[in-house]
Amino acid sequence: MHMLMQLFFRVSCVTLLCFLVVSCASFPTVNDDPSKNNKVTYNKDMKDCKEDYPEVGSGVHIKQWISCMNMKGWK
Repeated sequence: MHMLMQLFFRVSCVTLLCFLVVSCASFPTVNDDPSKNNKVTYNKDMKDCKEDYPEVGSGVHIKQWISCMNMKGWK
């Protein structure tokens, strides 16, 4: 039983790590509007998205942040 729990833990960790890598790799960083394509605007938009969708333990907030940034023109 103990070895089964260790295996489950390892598989869970690997799955979570893969999810994080995919999430980070697809995070929007370029805005369609050249006048908004700068660090100041990016940080402001990200702050707005983080305020609208606070962090939750399940990680759903990351997908919500990406969608929010996409709506603001970030790809």
